[in-house]
Amino acid sequence: MEASESHQEQSIQGSVRAIGNRLVVEHLEVEDERAARVVRERVENGHEPPATVRDAIEIGARVLEREGTAAEVDYVKAEFGRHATELAQSLVKSIETGNELLSEEIAKSFGADRQGTVQQQIKEMLDQAALGQREAISKQFSATDGTNPLSDFKDAVVRALKEADSNRSQQDEANRKRIETLTREIVELKARDEADRRVAEAEDAGTRKGRSFEERVAAAIETIAGARGDAATAVGDDAGTGGSKKGDVVVEIGAADGPSLGRIAFEVKDSQLTKPKAWSEMNGAMKARDAGFAVLVVGGEEKIPSGQQELHEYEGNKLIVAVEPEEPEGRSLELAYRYARCRLLVSREAELTVDAAGVRVAASEARALLEEARTIKSALTTARNSVDKARTGVEGMVAALIERLERIESLVSAAADAEPAP
Repeated sequence: MEASESHQEQSIQGSVRAIGNRLVVEHLEVEDERAARVVRERVENGHEPPATVRDAIEIGARVLEREGTAAEVDYVKAEFGRHATELAQSLVKSIETGNELLSEEIAKSFGADRQGTVQQQIKEMLDQAALGQREAISKQFSATDGTNPLSDFKDAVVRALKEADSNRSQQDEANRKRIETLTREIVELKARDEADRRVAEAEDAGTRKGRSFEERVAAAIETIAGARGDAATAVGDDAGTGGSKKGDVVVEIGAADGPSLGRIAFEVKDSQLTKPKAWSEMNGAMKARDAGFAVLVVGGEEKIPSGQQELHEYEGNKLIVAVEPEEPEGRSLELAYRYARCRLLVSREAELTVDAAGVRVAASEARALLEEARTIKSALTTARNSVDKARTGVEGMVAALIERLERIESLVSAAADAEPAP
């Protein structure tokens, strides 16, 4: 006994190992008054200390395994009640076993089968005492007050479970708030990304649209120029004289077959300009591209500069024409092209051996017809009831205009062919 107590007083750093379904505890000291008292009391009732410690570990493991839920409190209470009952039964059994042994010893000496004897009275007294002990032990271990030897331990476990549940609830609430914050930030980021993407797409679409319109107009001009031996070049991305990029398409008259007889600068816009801005663009295009005539091509009649007229010659070297944005290849663009071409060729009449009077007359007639065609086209826009009649008049005027333009081109071409090579 002294060796055991001496061993208990030592402070030993033990080791615990989990091997498969077994738990091996070596030289482990547990300093707990209640646990030591329970072991001692069970030893006094005939229970081995290892069995008591094993029961305590199993009960504690079940408690730890199930912490975090409110229902575990009831489970722990029931589990402790069950084990307390088993402990009580074990104690009662020990007592009964002792009583039986005592009765047997008494019976050997006094004869237990005899009624009314001292032996029988002692046995009845022992039975009543055992019954009373059983009832007292059962009440003690089922009590919820301080008389229950496991009451403090049970209360401590319950408090620990409640604290763990409270901490877990607080942590869950904190995690929920963090998740809500992160979710809100992610939604805001996605919204900003979506807005940025839409803005980028809109800007890209606008760029593509403007560039596509310019490319379509350039292709239509190239087709018209190719049919007349002229050379058309898209130069919107190239800097011209003075570093300016004004002038999107340059046409060099006659350059497909020989030296250039003059240049026309086409400025293409898919937006409405003011008159000062339009004049600045056309003058800048002529200067940057060394051209003698400028044509402003806009995408639709609503894009014509305010107060200005389509197919009307301004200052002897400017013209505005409206085309369909998706299909610029139309009669309006061709008329503007051919008129500008003829005006440049007429300006060179002094340099050519040509019927100057005939050219001037044809040019004058072409200009008058162009003005008349513009007037009729304007009337078509404002007077829908006479569309058919006006269209017939326009077509007649256009046909006459084309005839005059062809006369000019023929006269100039004949004069150019007759000139000796330089």
